[in-house]
Amino acid sequence: MNTSTKNTIYDVIVVGGGASGMMAAGSAGTTGKKVLLIEKNKNLGEKLKITGGGRCNITNAEYDEHALLSHYGEANQYLYSPFSQFGVKDTFSFFKNLDLDIVVEARKRAFPATQKAVDVYNAMAKFVEKNNVEITTNSPIVKIHTENNLIQYIEDKYGKRHYAKNYIFATGGYSRPETGSTGDGFHWLSDLGHTVHKPTPSIVPLQTKEPWVADISGVSLSFMKITFFVDNKKAFAKKGKILFTHFGLSSPLILNSSKQVGDLLHTGEVTATIDMYPDTDIGSLDKQLIKTFDQNKNKSFKNIAKEITPTGMHALVIKLLSEQFDTDKKVHSITKEERRMIIDLLKGLQVTIVGLMGFDRAVIADGGIPMSEIDTRTMQSKKISNLFLTGDLLHVNRPSGGYSLQLCWTTGHVAGKSASL
Repeated sequence: MNTSTKNTIYDVIVVGGGASGMMAAGSAGTTGKKVLLIEKNKNLGEKLKITGGGRCNITNAEYDEHALLSHYGEANQYLYSPFSQFGVKDTFSFFKNLDLDIVVEARKRAFPATQKAVDVYNAMAKFVEKNNVEITTNSPIVKIHTENNLIQYIEDKYGKRHYAKNYIFATGGYSRPETGSTGDGFHWLSDLGHTVHKPTPSIVPLQTKEPWVADISGVSLSFMKITFFVDNKKAFAKKGKILFTHFGLSSPLILNSSKQVGDLLHTGEVTATIDMYPDTDIGSLDKQLIKTFDQNKNKSFKNIAKEITPTGMHALVIKLLSEQFDTDKKVHSITKEERRMIIDLLKGLQVTIVGLMGFDRAVIADGGIPMSEIDTRTMQSKKISNLFLTGDLLHVNRPSGGYSLQLCWTTGHVAGKSASL
């Protein structure tokens, strides 16, 4: 869709039609100013439609501002001003006014009541439309023309120039490049004199060495403990849910551990052990096994493995134990030493971490413009006075759990309002 008029001078042009760009454009439009939203894809909000596995973790319902901002790493000191202007409670009110109900789940993660990310996109599209934002899609910007520390105009790949008093860059980072997040804004901002921290995929699944991981792809352990080691020395441990994939490990717990694991990979060989019975000590688990064996004395171990393993894990347990003893034997013939082999596996399934998955699987990629180069009261660039920056263009480390989209809503709102003054 292309509703822009040749050589029109807009009050605000927003480049990037993702979460923060739509918020910025709609917020600027609420002031009655003339606003143009330019998107390089055929449609707006491509990443928003698939975020959170298609469910869209809108925000995190942490209403204590200090507690909330503590999740944004070293950038938290810069975020008090924008979050005081548009915080978590404002996000709830914002979507309620757009007729989208929000539900809060475990760890204060907030989702649309419909559990559909596309409904969040539809709400944002409605917000943009009702505030009379003009939209140009399928129009990649290729040049930024500046003079005297001001953007004079921007030019798309068709040679069309777009003019505005103020510009908002909301082009996103590098995560999920298939949705259009290919780091265009980082190149422009570097040329404009900004420092750009090299992006790395910071919230990503882990890649493992063992081929058997692919055999249990899709299996989820709802509650376990994973302990990471570097050169056989314990580094850290976490409890929670884990998902096996065809390439390794995933789940919110894994994603939020990936940055630490990535740092460990630079120091030595990283392994991990998975305890499938984290709240049961070895002695108690041994007693459970003995009881189960007594109740199934004449059955082979293969036939009772389901009773002592989490759902979906019995075939793998049989396969790995068959390398140590005959799993076809009757359980009454299993020795104390073999029983200990079973326990050691259930309490310490070992995997070797060989790397982090790349930008194509990253939920979030860090890197971007340091907050010190932005006036966070307005999200205005300190290098280019008619430029404002939002969302994933900012160098802000944060975990999964709604913190990334909240950053988009907050910075988008503040930038949109400020650029339209």
